[in-house]
Amino acid sequence: MAQTKIIVDSNSYFRLAQNIHPFLRRPFGKDEFTFYIHADLNAEFKFNSRLRNKFHWVSDLEWVANRDRSIMISKAQKKEIETTYEFLWEHVREKFLVAHGRGPSPIDTRIVATALVLNIRVVTDDGDMIELAEDYEVQQISSLEAMKLMLDEEHIDDEKVDQVIEQWVYDNDTPNRNWEKDFRRIFGRKAPTPDL
Repeated sequence: MAQTKIIVDSNSYFRLAQNIHPFLRRPFGKDEFTFYIHADLNAEFKFNSRLRNKFHWVSDLEWVANRDRSIMISKAQKKEIETTYEFLWEHVREKFLVAHGRGPSPIDTRIVATALVLNIRVVTDDGDMIELAEDYEVQQISSLEAMKLMLDEEHIDDEKVDQVIEQWVYDNDTPNRNWEKDFRRIFGRKAPTPDL
């Protein structure tokens, strides 16, 4: 059976991969769901000292090895993604940057373009990226929804979900202000409250 590929943005990768490892390129469930990163994530991490300091584990060899292959893209798809990216980036400039002075980064825009061309879902908690994806009908799920998918497909259990949440709280890296309400809606139970 062919994989059901899902591309993960950098923030969601950092939120999920530390405790769900190996996270990438490991099919699960009857539909062979498989998480991938965009090739630019490694470059983003390499050149961003704040990320390297906050997520030091990403440099450990086993995590580096898990990221050594990004989502496979043919030459024709690369060309289409580049054209789509340029179109989306113009949209970002007009709708977000000019109007609000902020918006999806170039790499986030490229990830949305990749998901659009490949007709796959993207995992993100970034509000601007979600809005861009919605503008072009790109399916997106949050980090919490990605965990629920893994739980439903028996790839992880409730204990692992709680471990990930505890790490978010410890790192002060929760997805948004309403994450506990989102957790209750998605998982049907109260979010765990770690002892710190």
